[in-house]
Amino acid sequence: MKALAPGTVIFHRHRGYGVITHVNLLTGWISARFGSEARTLDLNLSTDDVQHADGEAILFRRAPPDRMPHARLMAMVRALHQAGYEKLYLYSWPKPSGLHWRWHLFTGQRDWMQRPWREGWYGSGADYNGNPVMGWGDSPGATTDELVTALARFDPQGLAQALGRDEDHTAWFEGACKLLLPGYMYSLNMERSDTGSLQEAPPVPVIPVRASLPVYDGPALGWPPGWAGLWTRAHVMPAPPIDITGERRLREPS
Repeated sequence: MKALAPGTVIFHRHRGYGVITHVNLLTGWISARFGSEARTLDLNLSTDDVQHADGEAILFRRAPPDRMPHARLMAMVRALHQAGYEKLYLYSWPKPSGLHWRWHLFTGQRDWMQRPWREGWYGSGADYNGNPVMGWGDSPGATTDELVTALARFDPQGLAQALGRDEDHTAWFEGACKLLLPGYMYSLNMERSDTGSLQEAPPVPVIPVRASLPVYDGPALGWPPGWAGLWTRAHVMPAPPIDITGERRLREPS
């Protein structure tokens, strides 16, 4: 499809030829001027049958977009596992507000709580809503193969660390993809009980990636390998930020 921008000449079946004055591709709406310099008309690219000046149709996604990228990331990780990059892991958990879910890819040693942070390998559904890309030079709506290629070009050294075998996790992840894709994702978030320990783990929370999908009612998904026992011991908290103000920080009473 040709690029859309202010100044693009379009054709509308009822208004004739016009010029775009404003574009919002996140919502699928444009504003255009048809013969009048003072008046603009708002058009929906999904329903108003707008065309380019040469007659080429302007097609906008009619289906509701994914509100989070996790299902696309799961498909990408699955493809990389099949290519031998089995030491690649996807951690998903909700933001404190509960409105969006974060995602974090990491490689190497499988340590869910002390996983390494690598620039560009994590993000949030809140950022994705405003700019639906992963941040690796990929484009919105990129296919699984295109996402793999973009990640490999973005950080080949980081992806190389995922080479190797992790048969237990790969089998679990393959089962999760068969159950959930393409419409659902998992969240590895588990609140600790009031007693401070968790004897029986509930099923992994499953969340639809589109608002139009019903609540997941399929088979329960178990927790990934290496998860048992993580919530029965104290977690290592990150070090506090360095104080460079020069002011003496009073110690809070215990």
